[in-house]
Amino acid sequence: MIETIKMYILLFFIYAVAGWIMESTSVSIQTKKWVNRGFLIGPICPIYGYGALMVTIFLSKYQADPIITFCMSVIICGALEYFTSFAMEKLFNARWWDYSDRKFNINGRICLENLVLFGIGCCLVIYGTNPWLIQAIGSIPDQVQTLLIAILLALHITDNVISYHIIFNLKQVSNEIKDNTIEISEKVKHIIYNKSTLYRRLVNAFPDVKEKVDFARWNIKEKLEKMKEEVRKK
Repeated sequence: MIETIKMYILLFFIYAVAGWIMESTSVSIQTKKWVNRGFLIGPICPIYGYGALMVTIFLSKYQADPIITFCMSVIICGALEYFTSFAMEKLFNARWWDYSDRKFNINGRICLENLVLFGIGCCLVIYGTNPWLIQAIGSIPDQVQTLLIAILLALHITDNVISYHIIFNLKQVSNEIKDNTIEISEKVKHIIYNKSTLYRRLVNAFPDVKEKVDFARWNIKEKLEKMKEEVRKK
């Protein structure tokens, strides 16, 4: 049982890092500049790790039927992405991705194009990478596995604490700026971008995120009022 849990933990980190590599590479090619994708600071996208782990655990018994594996993968990953989008929006008051401009989407949270890719990707996981990775993990000495897991979990927990602190600082704007314009939003993003390296990393990862910033926390309320006044005069 313990060996199985260790294997699952290592699989989670492997696929989470692989997801980050894939996401960052894809977005960087599209934007023609390097983008450190994901809302965590480190090179990891947990949703890919959780998705791969879920299909590994729940779909092993369907491995003999690729069609069922594909269909179940679409359902599992679609539900995971939809729930993650919904939960993060409620928690951080921001939409981290939006597929409203794509065909066959559900509330902009998931879309058919991604679901098909998820299904294909999960089949590659089940039939391609998992057998090799499980064998490779099994060849690692038990003590080395334990040490590696301890280090990875410590780094991941630290990353989550710091990253969530940063995101909560972007959570909510004061009620008096409900009428903010695009110009104000751009200036707000500029302030966030220049605040620190960690804040820049978040803005770069999600350039279209509908952030709402708690300016009282940053003591720049007077600057914001001046921005609003300048926009009204234009």
